[in-house]
Amino acid sequence: MTAPTPPPAAAPAPTPATGTPGTPAPGPTAAAGATPAAVWRRARGFLIALAILLTAAIALAALSSGTHHGRLDPRSPDREGSRAVAELLRARGVTTRVVTTAEEAAAAAGPGSTLLVTDPDLLGDHRLRAIRSAVDLSGGRTVLLTPGATALAGLAPAVHTAGRAHERTLIPGCALTAAATAGRADTGDGRRYSTTAPGVTACYPSGGHPTVLVLPSTTSGGDTVLLGSERILLNEDLAREGNASLALQLLGTRPDLVWYLPSVAELQDGETEEKSFLELVPAGWHWALLQLFFAAAVAAVWRARRLGPLVTERLPVAVRASEATEGRARLYRKTAARDRAATVLRAATRERLAALVGVPSAHTHDPAVLVPAVAARLADPGRDLTALLFGTAPAGDAALVVLADHLDALEREVRTS
Repeated sequence: MTAPTPPPAAAPAPTPATGTPGTPAPGPTAAAGATPAAVWRRARGFLIALAILLTAAIALAALSSGTHHGRLDPRSPDREGSRAVAELLRARGVTTRVVTTAEEAAAAAGPGSTLLVTDPDLLGDHRLRAIRSAVDLSGGRTVLLTPGATALAGLAPAVHTAGRAHERTLIPGCALTAAATAGRADTGDGRRYSTTAPGVTACYPSGGHPTVLVLPSTTSGGDTVLLGSERILLNEDLAREGNASLALQLLGTRPDLVWYLPSVAELQDGETEEKSFLELVPAGWHWALLQLFFAAAVAAVWRARRLGPLVTERLPVAVRASEATEGRARLYRKTAARDRAATVLRAATRERLAALVGVPSAHTHDPAVLVPAVAARLADPGRDLTALLFGTAPAGDAALVVLADHLDALEREVRTS
């Protein structure tokens, strides 16, 4: 029995005609890769990732907008917020009211209230005067948080700054009841003060200068407290040392606490010191900007790997140098730019002469160096080369031609010398 004969191999499928016989099929052109569909295929991965990142950022901002209010905000549970001290004060019967304008703060101040100013240095002269008026007339307590020279000049002129306290935890060092009860507290790592005013109680010294001052009012019976550090009010530090005790005793002496947080509108009147863009960005957005920068860098590296090596492109037309020179000369003539043409001719001649006579390139256009070196190569060293190489613009086209001839003659003479 013979083996069955295998079936014949299938013939290759006919290739569709792409042109006349003997003509190769046209290859893909560069324009084919620039279609909208191709651009979308290359960029869709990056655009989808960017859309997901933006959606997540907006969702997180929307979810957290109701609970995160910012630094030293009594409504904020963040590490740098002050909700913990506000809750402790509420448990002791002290109501906390947040105000965002100097007018509201001045109107709310009174003998039964404590006014806390969180950022006194950010206030302009008009708002400092409003707060100063409330301090003098209210008869209550005013607490200024880390005031600097600007705020002290308007609110406590008898007090001056004395540098920074580099220690974080300090001992009371005074007879103030609130300080003696609290003991050690984180009043350092902030500003120190100095004053010669009578009746001032100075506590928590660092290097001989206090970080907490209590100034009695001479007109209304109230007092003003200067805190050189904000740590005793922050959620993250309230449980350390005697911070909570000191904060409650300084802010809880009266049934009402007016918490003054200057709003953005308060800082847009042109009276405050300028702040950089990064200082105005909320703290949480620094990480978002860093993530966006990292994502952009990764996308750039990812796309750069797809570019490949550079390819030399053939020019469609080869332009001779003489034609380019003639075209440029016609443009100079059309615009009557004889000064520009003369400057170009002289500069090119100076560069070639400097190379011939051995003048360094740094002194090519220095007449004090180039002219003596060229004159030494001429048969007539007394010729006025300065006017020829560094002179004024020619008055007309004929003078420009004469200048070009003289420059050529000078270069030939130097070459043959």
